Amino acid sequence: MKKSLFLILYLNIYTAVFWAADAQQLELKIEAEETVNTSLLDSLGFQSRFLDYRSLVAEADSLLLRFQNIGYIESELQMLRKENDSVHTARFFLGRRYKTIKIFYERTLVSEKILQKISQDVTETYFTLPFPKLSSSLQKLNTLVAENGDPFTRTSLTNITKTEDGTLTADLLINTGNVRTIDSIVVKGYEKFPRSYLTYFAGVKKGKRFSQKKLVAQNDVLNGLGFVSTIKPPEALFRKNNTTVYFYLQKENNNLFDGILGFATNEDTQRLEFNGYLNLELNNNLNFGEQLLINYKADGNEQQNFRARVTMPYLFKTPFGIGAELQIFKRDSTFVTTQQQARVTYQINPASSTYIGYKGYESSNLLETTVAGTPVDDYTSRFAIAGLAYTKPQNSYLFPVKTFLSLDTEIGRRELRGTTESQQRISVSAQHIFNLNNKNSIYIQNTTSFLISDTYLTNELFRFGGINSIRGFNENSIDASLFSVLNTEYRYAFTPSIYIHSIIDLGYFENQFFTQEERLYSFGIGLGMRTKAGIFKFNIANGSGTQQDFAFANTKIHLSLTSRF
Repeated sequence: MKKSLFLILYLNIYTAVFWAADAQQLELKIEAEETVNTSLLDSLGFQSRFLDYRSLVAEADSLLLRFQNIGYIESELQMLRKENDSVHTARFFLGRRYKTIKIFYERTLVSEKILQKISQDVTETYFTLPFPKLSSSLQKLNTLVAENGDPFTRTSLTNITKTEDGTLTADLLINTGNVRTIDSIVVKGYEKFPRSYLTYFAGVKKGKRFSQKKLVAQNDVLNGLGFVSTIKPPEALFRKNNTTVYFYLQKENNNLFDGILGFATNEDTQRLEFNGYLNLELNNNLNFGEQLLINYKADGNEQQNFRARVTMPYLFKTPFGIGAELQIFKRDSTFVTTQQQARVTYQINPASSTYIGYKGYESSNLLETTVAGTPVDDYTSRFAIAGLAYTKPQNSYLFPVKTFLSLDTEIGRRELRGTTESQQRISVSAQHIFNLNNKNSIYIQNTTSFLISDTYLTNELFRFGGINSIRGFNENSIDASLFSVLNTEYRYAFTPSIYIHSIIDLGYFENQFFTQEERLYSFGIGLGMRTKAGIFKFNIANGSGTQQDFAFANTKIHLSLTSRF
């Protein structure tokens, strides 16, 4: 019994090995009316050896289609003959190879601008395509035409003709249905989402032509709001005379808090003094997209800065919004300046907005006696303000803004000791992220501000320096009538939640009262990460200038932790 089982097992193994060896010897050779270039077969991915006869036949049939797709449109598989037990020969008739095709079109159906996206040779009546790219180009054309509002567009070629001069021509046929427009919009998951953000921030409006590609891009824009995230891409329901678009959203906690506060008693004044910082930002708690910002910074001795701002966008479901802000800055016992502003904003399009408004300054000299060389005095200023802003978001938790541009202007007068003087204040800010790949990126930002006036006071100048301007210097430690700061970072992301970056900051400023001009430099390294507590940033930078030599003692450490709740 054991011998019989052993014999059967041996025969099965021998048979399997025999057939496998025999199958591996099947070889396919190619013949045509002319010699087929080996490099051509390699470019087509031709396979010459097979495990079984069925795979060999399938390769011969597939090769015919590949010949036709590269321009041998007359090609035929004439025969497949067996030379011996291991070799088979496929004989093809190839005919003439057409490398390009001239396609005639009607300008009423498709524009030259669209055709230029698939062809480099476009005239008013025809365009040409390389024959190997014919199929992919027509598919792309179909997608481009469909984006104009007809998702059921079908493109094809008719009247394919071989001319006497050996060229290939055809007519472009575009089968279009009814142009689809967005008739209704439905939000799933976050029903109380402020619809004005769909209309004005993302640009999704009823009556607009339907485009799936554009809807996906608009869906990604919503992620930049912070207080909402998208669950999945938008979907469309097509009825006979109606198109409904569905957005799938969920509300996110987007209130921000970070800060450390301390307090102590001043030995000279016996008053309670606070130090540290506090940053509180409340967003969309009432489902209107509103924002309340409270920011406080103090070092206990030198300076204190308090800022409060409230904004209400898209009032009464219109592109208009309002905002108000109060800011108080105090420098030791020298001066205190109060700034108030109110503005009306208008959303031009999803990426751009503008505003007009009013801003006022009131500053008081706290010095009991006048100190020579320190131009501090009581003054009042009134300005009309206007500005523009452009924002391009990107789908990134750590870096939600890819491009930002802003222009802020203030035109008004300053009242000082009974005299009035005209002044202008202009600020320009620009930033951009160059994404080299998934892990590497370069960040560049420039901020430039200048005050135009006949005379200047220290307590009306711009103040900069610190983690939000030029790193490696104390916060708001530099007074300037004109300054420009260039911030650069090379960022490397270990994961989507952890990255390191370089710090190279360059600055220039002028102080007209002291006729001072100076260049500033800052170098360092930083770390950022997303933690359960929020976004943590750690920067080490050393600042120097033309009037301040490099010294390790000037190294500054900047810490920031932004928590969401």
